[in-house]
Amino acid sequence: MSGRILVTGGVRSGKSRHAESLLRPPHLPDSAPVTYIAAGPQRDDADWAARVAAHRERRPGTWSTVESTDAAAALRRATGPVLLDCLGTWLTAQLDEIDAWEAPESAWGSLLEERIDRLESAWAATDHVIAVTNEVGWGVVPAHRSGRVFADRLGLLNQRLAASADRVDLVVAGQVLTIKGEP
Repeated sequence: MSGRILVTGGVRSGKSRHAESLLRPPHLPDSAPVTYIAAGPQRDDADWAARVAAHRERRPGTWSTVESTDAAAALRRATGPVLLDCLGTWLTAQLDEIDAWEAPESAWGSLLEERIDRLESAWAATDHVIAVTNEVGWGVVPAHRSGRVFADRLGLLNQRLAASADRVDLVVAGQVLTIKGEP
């Protein structure tokens, strides 16, 4: 496995499971060291803890986990193949950190762009990386401003990383459709 692969799809579509499969045989040996970047905010919630535990149980013991909202720095430090999961939780953490949910965009827009630029630069400089993201915007426009901010910014982030990706996979109901590059 080499290059940059963006895996997108809806919530609970099988995106993470698919991304993990790309870092296992026949693509890589089970003994291959992989850096798994959990890029979301820390949550103190039983449902979230169960989801995290299920993800950890699926991964081989040779994979190391880095929990950090600074995904750009984590990408730069990683050696070997990387799985960044997920851009939606990373963006949520960024919007939380800069208090963007209700503030006018003029108060935080340039700071968020700087963070996205750093992430995009680190993504482009990483030889073997898979990023998982949520596909947004296929439903109604969110009623609340925070939902619109999230959907708009994640949609733009996805477009930026997809533009420089070697491959983009869309996962729907556990089925994978490669929409850019070779499967």
